[in-house]
Amino acid sequence: MAKIILILGGARSGKSTFAEKIAKKIGGDKVSYIATAEALDQEMQERIRLHQSQRSKKWDTIEEPKEVSKVIKRLENSRTILIDCLTLFISNLLLEKENLEDENNLEIKNQLEDDIINEVKEIIDIARKKHMNLIIVSNEVGQGLVPSYELGRLFRDISGRANQMVAQRADKVYLTIAGFALDLNELNKNNQADILKDLGEG
Repeated sequence: MAKIILILGGARSGKSTFAEKIAKKIGGDKVSYIATAEALDQEMQERIRLHQSQRSKKWDTIEEPKEVSKVIKRLENSRTILIDCLTLFISNLLLEKENLEDENNLEIKNQLEDDIINEVKEIIDIARKKHMNLIIVSNEVGQGLVPSYELGRLFRDISGRANQMVAQRADKVYLTIAGFALDLNELNKNNQADILKDLGEG
């Protein structure tokens, strides 16, 4: 049975490495790696080169910063897909909107947020329909400082909402910290059981 797997973590937490191990385990050589990063400067070019050198040479690598759902529609059924990463994808969609920081209309911003969330939902729905294993890497963005600029806060809010939505639809959710992976499904189950037990006492 095909699975949806979300892997969360901060910068340099080991989330991409862990995601690639999972992809290799369940997909073998039949993996399509969708890279959402754009090589806009020398530092990003070097990061992309490093990531590429660490991946299996037998995997298909597809560089697509914005139209991820269209890419998945074209891929064959029952394949394993690794998207790295969701937060860069969201950033790319936000940055294509010009003068967003100057836009005071809250309704427009809410609509943009809904549009991006729906795009992420579409990715998951397509993968489910085509019986694909879908592994999504995403940054945990809610534990740092509140961004000082409006566009940064909008990015944080959309990313956080997207992570929650994907987590609710995923079969497995992991959080990576310093190279270790925590199974959030198991932690959540135990936590809920403890809470319900406490509520029933007294």
